[in-house]
Amino acid sequence: MLAFNLSSPAEVIRDLSLRMKRRRIDAGLTQRELATRAGVSYGSLRLFEEAGKISLEAIVKIAFVLEAEAEFEHLFPPRPPKTIDDVVGRPVRQRVRKK
Repeated sequence: MLAFNLSSPAEVIRDLSLRMKRRRIDAGLTQRELATRAGVSYGSLRLFEEAGKISLEAIVKIAFVLEAEAEFEHLFPPRPPKTIDDVVGRPVRQRVRKK
């Protein structure tokens, strides 16, 4: 059965920033304290919590401080095989277009 995710990119970002903020608060850290410990600017952290904008490098640094770095391993998991060629590890031949 196929699962459909109806979230938009904006919703995913908003939820991620809210979860990070909750984790920061639960750890008893202010925005400035977390920014300092993570080695990111206070402005970057604040912008992430308010608008969901941040660099990938900064979010990874923050995740390490909040002990959430292992979650990145689940971001792009390998897909299960779809064909027998996928199972045996042979590359699928592709047709070359003639010009």
